[in-house]
Order: sequence, then C-alpha cells, then structure tokens
Amino acid sequence: MKKWLFSLSIAIAGFSALSFTASHNDPAKPGSATGNHLVAPKPTADPALIKKGEYLVTIMGCADCHSPKKFTPQGPVPDMDRFLSGHNENEKLPPYDRNTVKDGQWAMFTGQMTAVAGIWGVSFAANLTPDETGIGNWTLEQFTKAFQQGKYRGLDNTRMLLPPMPWPQYANVKNEDVKAIFAYLKSLKPIKNTVPMPIPPGQ
Repeated sequence: MKKWLFSLSIAIAGFSALSFTASHNDPAKPGSATGNHLVAPKPTADPALIKKGEYLVTIMGCADCHSPKKFTPQGPVPDMDRFLSGHNENEKLPPYDRNTVKDGQWAMFTGQMTAVAGIWGVSFAANLTPDETGIGNWTLEQFTKAFQQGKYRGLDNTRMLLPPMPWPQYANVKNEDVKAIFAYLKSLKPIKNTVPMPIPPGQ
C-alpha cells in the first residue's frame, strides 16, 4: 500500500498549519479495497484436478462424438481448433433413408460423428466448452446431474439425454472424478457454437 503525506499550510486569520495522511488502493487490482468492499482474486482450479480431468476425458473417448473431425490418411481425427465444441451449428445433415432407422435395426452416424440418427430421431453432440453456448454457465451440480442422471442441461423436469450419450454407464462414476472432468472442461478454450436441438422421429 502506498502512502502519500500531504502537508498544507494556510495562514488565514491566525489558523495554524493543517496536515493529513491519505492512503490509496488501485480498485482494479485483485485483493484491493474499493470503499468498504474487498475485491477477491479470481479463483483458479487445481492444476492437478484439471490434469486428472484431461486424462479421464481422453480415456473415455469424449472427443469421439463431441469434437468435429479432420480427415487424414489414417482416418478422422478431432479438429483441435474446435475441440469438444459439439456438432457444428452450420453443418447440414446429409440425406438418409429414415426407413432404415425407424424400426431400431440401425443407428447411423454422420461422417463427423457428431450427429446420430436412430429410432429416437436425430441427436447431436453437445458443446462441452466453457462458452455460454456450451457449459459456460453451468454449475458443478448441473454437470453432475447431466453426467450421472442423464438430465438435459442438468436441470430437473427436463428431458433425458438421448443416445449415444452413455450416461447410464456413468451413473456410478465417483463424484471426485466428475469434478475433475468438469474442471478440465472449464479450462478449455470457449468456442461459440449453438448445437441444434434433437429432431424427433419421422421428421
């Protein structure tokens, strides 16, 4: 904290010198005082927790569905410029025979593997980046409810998540692991991408 000593001497009608001391804090600096309030530094997630989350997201294959792809001689690989941003909002679905999936005998992925047609209609992989069009406004409680209970956006009284999201297999994932996954996803680059809503069967 810096201090300045201001000394003012004013000789008016026998008044003596007046001096005072004032202190100053930069209100834009984290941890500084602004009036009667203290601006706290923005909390950051534990790097070890983020690293654990990265490991879990990798071995669980989340990018297989939630990342758009680039095509190489070895096949499709995640497009790291759009990593985990979900189905591209500007990508049109290729034509397909709805009779092929209506009886549940087949489910068909698009070439990007971010959209799937099945007996449930067409579902689209969600944006998992911390943009407001993804999980940017989500709480850990919401993420846990979506991950373990299959609730859309992690909210009560909403629809269930559609296949191929394997949330029933994630129901028993430890809360500490879910927390690590959430911390990692929140550390990613935010990518603005409003994923389409599911298409009901027959439409």
